[in-house]
Amino acid sequence: MFWHLHIGAFIRRNTVLCVAVLAAAITAFFVPPDGQYWSYFDWKTLACLFCVLAVVCALKNIRFFYALAHQIVRRFRTMRSCVLALVYITFIGSMLIANDMALLTFLPLGFLVLETTGKRQYMAFTFIMQNIAANLGGMLTPFGNPQNLYLYSRFDIPDGEFLAIMAPPFAVSVLLITLCCLIAVRPEPLELPDEPVEVDRKKTVLYLLLFALSIAIVFRGIPYVVGLIVIPTVLWFADRKALIMVDYPLLFTFAAFFIFAGNLSRLPAVHALLSELLSRNTLLFSALCCQCISNVPTAVLLSSFTTSYPSLLIGVNIGGAGTLIASLASLITYREYAKHDPQGKGRYILKFSAYNFGFLAVLLLFSLLLGY
Repeated sequence: MFWHLHIGAFIRRNTVLCVAVLAAAITAFFVPPDGQYWSYFDWKTLACLFCVLAVVCALKNIRFFYALAHQIVRRFRTMRSCVLALVYITFIGSMLIANDMALLTFLPLGFLVLETTGKRQYMAFTFIMQNIAANLGGMLTPFGNPQNLYLYSRFDIPDGEFLAIMAPPFAVSVLLITLCCLIAVRPEPLELPDEPVEVDRKKTVLYLLLFALSIAIVFRGIPYVVGLIVIPTVLWFADRKALIMVDYPLLFTFAAFFIFAGNLSRLPAVHALLSELLSRNTLLFSALCCQCISNVPTAVLLSSFTTSYPSLLIGVNIGGAGTLIASLASLITYREYAKHDPQGKGRYILKFSAYNFGFLAVLLLFSLLLGY
């Protein structure tokens, strides 16, 4: 009886992983496992993702990001400026520590601020803006979103070109979010509790050095094998809990979708169909595909059927806006909101959909006008 409950809870927490494993298993019937399976995996992407996630977990355990965000937020004394600060912190956090980790770190801070100042009426809006900021803010850096890290490695995109591709939609995203916050939130005065947040300085320095190492690996400055040796070894002695906390379901999701995408690419009919659809409009098809199967699996799947990586890169990033399942980060936000306001889930979804599809439409139009 109890094992049924555990399985159900696991599936609810890791829906995308379960779908990915099922999809990989189904395609394995059509393409039985052989020596080519090993070539499906992008080992550098998996290694970089593991290193970044492990170090971020260690920094989170010493409350580094919370302390940093708390110092920033407490300097603002109106509701409007405070919400903007929370959203911008999430924006910047997603560029450095990935979108899902940014939300897991800064959504609780957002709730704490709204709860302690008696402004819970802004919770749905603030959470939605933080969610959009996490999804769209992460587009600017290769390690900001998991799909970026994969495509950056898969197509060996030069750093300058990556930035040039993503800077225009990123700038529009910042402008749209800022305008929404300025319009929707009144500059009401508020008081924040002035409570100190202590962090371990020695561990902070150590973990920031490890973070710099992981970023150097992402940018191809250091072989990823070095990170796989140094980072787990140091964390084994400094913070073993961080190694346990790594989002392993995300890593296994990538592995499963590598198998799924690799098998599909070996089926002539599927290869021809997807290649044809992508040749017509890679940007539009990839963004729409995200709405059904999420942006990470879309990136892994479609990368085997097109060489137009600029359009695919933009498509799977702005495609994170839209439905709740367009991005794993959106599901994280929804679960966090439902925990604090279970009666308001329906209103939240309606408001979430209105803002997200609005952002998606504007960014799609803007990117199409740029010629992608």
